[in-house]
Amino acid sequence: MAAATTAAAEAGLQYTPIDAIPGIVSDLRAAFLTGKTRSIEYRKNQLKQLAYMFKDHQDDFIQSLQKDLGRSRFESVFAELMGTTNEIVETVNKLDKWAKPAKPWAGLAWAAHGATVRSEPKGTVLVLGAWNYPITVQVGPVIGAIAAGNTVLLKPSEVAGHTAKLLAELWNKYLDPECFRIVNGGIPETTAVLDQRFEHIFYTGNGTVGRIIAEKAAKWLCPTTLELGGKSPVYVDKSADLAIAAHRILWGKSFNCGQTCIAPDYVLIPHELQDRFVAELKKAYERFYPQLKGGVNASESYARIINTGHWKRLNAMLSGTKGKVVLGGEGDEAQKFLAPTVIADVRVDDAVMSGEIFGPLLPIVPVRDVKAAVDFINSRDQPLALYLFAGDSKVKQFFFDNTRSGACVQGDTLLHFAVDALPFGGTGPSGYGNYHGKASFDQFSHQRASLDAPSTGILGKIIEAVMASRYPPYTDANLKKMRALAAYSVSFSRPNNPHQSKTASSVSVAS
Repeated sequence: MAAATTAAAEAGLQYTPIDAIPGIVSDLRAAFLTGKTRSIEYRKNQLKQLAYMFKDHQDDFIQSLQKDLGRSRFESVFAELMGTTNEIVETVNKLDKWAKPAKPWAGLAWAAHGATVRSEPKGTVLVLGAWNYPITVQVGPVIGAIAAGNTVLLKPSEVAGHTAKLLAELWNKYLDPECFRIVNGGIPETTAVLDQRFEHIFYTGNGTVGRIIAEKAAKWLCPTTLELGGKSPVYVDKSADLAIAAHRILWGKSFNCGQTCIAPDYVLIPHELQDRFVAELKKAYERFYPQLKGGVNASESYARIINTGHWKRLNAMLSGTKGKVVLGGEGDEAQKFLAPTVIADVRVDDAVMSGEIFGPLLPIVPVRDVKAAVDFINSRDQPLALYLFAGDSKVKQFFFDNTRSGACVQGDTLLHFAVDALPFGGTGPSGYGNYHGKASFDQFSHQRASLDAPSTGILGKIIEAVMASRYPPYTDANLKKMRALAAYSVSFSRPNNPHQSKTASSVSVAS
């Protein structure tokens, strides 16, 4: 709390008055009821405005991200601006198709009833952002919410104060202030927001806060999407290319200084491969951050820990480990610098294995083989991401078939987040609900079932005659007609069931 307050003050972030929050939400709810956001063209225009906000102010966002996270221009463009803009473009181009009512085949009995599924906006939605990717995980869900036709309240994280301030300054210069608003603040302001009624709440962060949000939402029976993270493991098999695996794992762990919800949290690897793998990590480390150029601390490609509170938390983990630091380990609290650090021979009860690291520490836990790795993974909470490096197709199949996670990736780290065609989300303690691309549109839409039963004219009379057997007085003869109309029958063979006595091998209940 203190670190967040300090960051916001340093950025000059103005908090929204708490007594103004109910009115802001009320105005958004009233705006939704005008029907303005139901227009597909209106939604497209708002999304285009959002894209131009990032295009017009790219350098401003790069500067704010550098101030908040020590980010390089490359990481800010690659991880935030490029992906977010591409998602907006894709959404604009595909929105007509996504929003088009679907007409499923409901069977001959209902062929004249116009069975339709309409993707309709839910109402007023709340997006609670996270500080580690202040554009991608804050504005990303807003794209889907706008596309689906909702009015939106965004609450950026005050921890990334400079970016929150910039968003607040630009938001309603580009987006319609009647339908899209920002509230800034800390815990009191967030609590005041959560006391209001919404039709959907989207939160990215940790499980502790996620439970609070789910409890608050339950008051209104409000659906939630929770993106919560967790310890995302990597298994490196004996059939893997260790050099490639080392480069991609070290990149995934050091990107944004490890402050990524799907960063590889720890590595499982057969005992006999650990030393060779460490050697390859050292080669990759030297390639990423050459000592001749001053190493990682002098590199413009390496970010910083968000604040001193998180730096102290990570340093305590590092100080408490009983594993062997084989790479990195140096840090500077004043600069919020902590080098990518590899810790070998880590035991399951080590300090770095107790919770999500969310920083540049990479523990290596030696195991016997892929089965031992899978057993270890399955003994813990389901992670948001799960990574495998293997060349053996049987190992790949076993790993995918016998684990659970929000996503599973073979041969790389992080990149599945950038594939908008794939839904992104967790399972179990790592969260629930999906977003990205069409998944975002679907997440913020209500799939409204509708029938248009003929009730007038000649067709209405025909349908009435066909369906008349549903009316009282009920008789066996009328039930027989309804069964025939609904094709109510079971014609497949009976499966083996050790809990039942032998009966006929097949059954048909149509009559």
